[in-house]
Amino acid sequence: MSREVKSQWDFGDLFSEPPSRRILTVSQLTSNVRSLLEKQVGQVWVSGELTNFRTQSSGHIYFTLKDANAQLSCVLFRGELLANRELLSDGQKVVLHGSLTVYEPRGQYQLRVIAVEMQGVGALQQKFERLKQKLQAEGLFATERKRPIPSHPHCVGIVTSESGAAIRDVLHVVQRRHPAMKLILASCRVQGQGAAEEIAAAITLLNTWSAKGALACRVDVILVTRGGGSLEDLWAFNEEIVARAIFNSPIPVISAVGHEIDFTISDFVADFRAATPSAGAEILTEGAVSSRRVVKETADYLRTLVRRRFEQHKSDVNALAQRLLRLHPRRQLNDKLQYLDDLRSSLVRCARQNLKRYIVHSQNLQVRFLQFRPSFILSERKHELADIRRRLSDNVRHSLERRGHLLDHLGSRLRLLSPENVLARGYSITLDAASGRVLRKATDARSGQRLRTKLASGEISSEVTQE
Repeated sequence: MSREVKSQWDFGDLFSEPPSRRILTVSQLTSNVRSLLEKQVGQVWVSGELTNFRTQSSGHIYFTLKDANAQLSCVLFRGELLANRELLSDGQKVVLHGSLTVYEPRGQYQLRVIAVEMQGVGALQQKFERLKQKLQAEGLFATERKRPIPSHPHCVGIVTSESGAAIRDVLHVVQRRHPAMKLILASCRVQGQGAAEEIAAAITLLNTWSAKGALACRVDVILVTRGGGSLEDLWAFNEEIVARAIFNSPIPVISAVGHEIDFTISDFVADFRAATPSAGAEILTEGAVSSRRVVKETADYLRTLVRRRFEQHKSDVNALAQRLLRLHPRRQLNDKLQYLDDLRSSLVRCARQNLKRYIVHSQNLQVRFLQFRPSFILSERKHELADIRRRLSDNVRHSLERRGHLLDHLGSRLRLLSPENVLARGYSITLDAASGRVLRKATDARSGQRLRTKLASGEISSEVTQE
């Protein structure tokens, strides 16, 4: 009984049936993500720094909230009523309250903002920013309207508290640097309820008094000042009434409120801002101190001028003497003789150079002539012919060697594929004795059939006795 032989190319079932799967569209997946975010996260508070701030014509505001490691897209719709919407700008640190959602057309998650707080800044600071932006828009901070401070003021009006540390600092500096300066104090409260109105009234009072007084009592500049403190302590100088009083003052105003790190609205409106009360007093007395320094240094300066002028005249005399020597007839004759020697040397040098150039040119022509002689050209052609003959012989030899190697290789392959070579390895070939047909399968033989088996050496005759 014959057995069916499995083909070597039968690999079985290579690809199994793929499992069933659910395929979502992009819209369905994005909608699922949006629902998940809105349900699981919802409304959140998040802090960071504003960037990429832009307002569209529709009134909606788009920006990015970022920190050192990440960023979040945000949108503030026009319909959301925020008290400090106008304070938002690039670089502002804020705390936002809103709902986390997904903008499906772009597949981008974003925060819909419903509330904004300035990070680390209270109500006073927000009020400060709103008033600052309002006054800046009106031009109260414009640089072109600020007036120069007199360099030598004779009479200075001071707006501050008579019991505060600021007036003591100012008096100490003035006494030390310019005791002759006249000071007019318009005392007022500098903090607390009603302080802003008193400061504005004091500025107006100094302007009125100066306008009605004699020339000797006219105020040249007003110093509005107080010592350092918290934002609440300095708030009187952030009131609009004070800012407008400074702006409307015909007399130039210096604002010296708080410490160097403190900034108030009065600093922005004033014609000049001093870091501290002492710094304000030093600015007012700088002209007198500079004048004393100039007077003290005048003698040295005059001596320096005289010495410089003497050196200048001495240099002029020496220059004239040198010029006189250059214009002397003997000097001019010597110069002409030296020039003549230079011309003679140049003439000799040029003649030598031309001769050398002609010699080199003649040698080059001789070399070129030798190169074009028939005997020289014939010798070169003989060398070229010998080289071509040698290369041709080498090419023929190499070609014959390659062909011989190829013939040996093909003979070896032919011998490997020869039936005699297969029989020599122990195999045999069975043929039908009558027809000479090669039997390839056992089923090709029949009972009583005469067979002839060919071996590496000789043949064997046989007869099939059973199928």
